[in-house]
Amino acid sequence: MLYLNADHIREIGIQWDELTHVISEATAALHQQDYSQPIKPYLRYGDPQNRIIAMPAYVGGQAPLAGIKWIASFPGNIYQNKLRAHSVTILNEHDSGIPLCVINTATISGIRTAAVSGVILKKYLATRKEDKQFTVGIIGFGPIGRMHLNMVTAILGDRLNRVLLYDINGVDLTAVDPAVKDKVAVAGSWQECYTSADIFITCTVSSAPYVDLPPVKSSLQLNVSLRDYKVEMVRHMDVVVVDDWEEVCRQNTDIENMHKVMGLEKGDTLSIADVVCKDALKDQEGVVMFNPMGMAIFDIAVGGHYYQQAISRKVGMVMPD
Repeated sequence: MLYLNADHIREIGIQWDELTHVISEATAALHQQDYSQPIKPYLRYGDPQNRIIAMPAYVGGQAPLAGIKWIASFPGNIYQNKLRAHSVTILNEHDSGIPLCVINTATISGIRTAAVSGVILKKYLATRKEDKQFTVGIIGFGPIGRMHLNMVTAILGDRLNRVLLYDINGVDLTAVDPAVKDKVAVAGSWQECYTSADIFITCTVSSAPYVDLPPVKSSLQLNVSLRDYKVEMVRHMDVVVVDDWEEVCRQNTDIENMHKVMGLEKGDTLSIADVVCKDALKDQEGVVMFNPMGMAIFDIAVGGHYYQQAISRKVGMVMPD
């Protein structure tokens, strides 16, 4: 069995075109019903904001694989100089159940999260003029915010105008890639960041919604942290996209609250499979809001990608049975 940690993942590197392709392939398996993914249980104890989540899945397609991600999220860790999220992913051979690989790092989860956002971003960009320049706003600049900055600047390339960052705990600009640093600025408030952004990304640990202003016209709202928008904001969203309605419409997410208070229903939304496999954003010119709860099939697919890369590059540690 192969063992990979954060150092091994960094050695292999992050190629966003490859990773968004991996997510698109897994979405095709989802669309074709070639997958299995139980609703993930949340283990809670003590402080109710803390949770440890089990995410088992099987994803078919060209490289079928099964496995599970076990991820702990303790938001208060950031005030104790600890990482908020810790996770272990186990990959199993799909037709025998034999454990193939253990990936012991939350980095892989962050990569998955940003790669899923990247797939939606690419589909959104395909609906906009090729010469349009984009201003990006990112709220929250922890590991997920930094991963999204990496992803969005790579995918936008020359179409990037500037990036505004805001974090209530301050922004460490030393974490910004020197190649794009001249286009990055720190905003004085979330409002400044939000009202300037053609592409707005929430990467916070907010426990209560606060976004209450109309979004930029025709913008993309990547609601990654899921608990930032007040329920009335659904009125400003022309297209609401979810990864999976049953997953995201629970656990006090913005989608669940919009459902309970504003009457948002599954039929009012598009799924990621609609967007990727049916090109459902085609001809959509309004505001697009994406709400990803996080699907285990994507974790297993991304884990499988790094497992194959590690095997081919002879990266990682072989553990005895």
